[in-house]
Amino acid sequence: MGRMRAFLLFAACGLAAAQTSKVRVALVNTPDDLLRELTPAFEQQGKYRVELSYIGEDPWGEARKGEADLVIAHYGHVGTQAFLAEGMGLYPLMVFANQAVLVGPASDPANVRGLPDVAEAFRRIAQSGSPFLVNNAGSERYLEQTLWESAGRPEQGPWYMDMGLRDQPVVEAAARIGAYALWGLAPFLRYLESVKPSGQEVLVSADPIFQRVMVTVLTNPEKVAGINVEGATAFQKFLLLPATQARIRTFRYGGFDRQAWWPFGRHNSGMNVQ
Repeated sequence: MGRMRAFLLFAACGLAAAQTSKVRVALVNTPDDLLRELTPAFEQQGKYRVELSYIGEDPWGEARKGEADLVIAHYGHVGTQAFLAEGMGLYPLMVFANQAVLVGPASDPANVRGLPDVAEAFRRIAQSGSPFLVNNAGSERYLEQTLWESAGRPEQGPWYMDMGLRDQPVVEAAARIGAYALWGLAPFLRYLESVKPSGQEVLVSADPIFQRVMVTVLTNPEKVAGINVEGATAFQKFLLLPATQARIRTFRYGGFDRQAWWPFGRHNSGMNVQ
């Protein structure tokens, strides 16, 4: 019996160690490609492995259920404020930003390809009467309204089209009618992979207004049981290392040779990550 008890204790300790070594990360839809490139360097340290336990619209729900040690989501995500206000997560740290882009027909009738100023691109679209299709996703709609103001509030005539659509249905409709539209870079590139050829391209991407910051939030162990605080903290720190931030800057998608992700680690106050 003594040997059996010792064996069971050893097995239980081994199981606990295995559980502790796993860092469960819940994500919004876009950063999984980036994280899959970054995490091997973290795992090579030999102490933890990262599991992208959830990729979708509600990573905060996973954390509330105790299914995520760390959440990575947009600072402006619909669930971020409530999660933090309720004390479910610790202080958010800015880690990187993804971006929207202006897409349109390869023929580019408004002559906007490569412009560094997307407000100027919006003005040219309006002046040329080229069709622009509204994306009613919250972030893209807000961006479009800001660009409309920046372009001098051009009259929203027949060129300005709102079909009540959002995200992929917008670019699908834009492809049919030869319209310009705003959407996230990562989902647009994934869309292009599935519909080649679509006749659409990324036409404007360089303007900083496109960037949308994401944060890491450690699930509060005082509110949720079973959180791997040590592992999640280590991974959060790894993402903020200058070496990791440099890799974020140089990450590229196949078929798109421009910068797609922007390091934001320097925006955190008093960071000591050496």
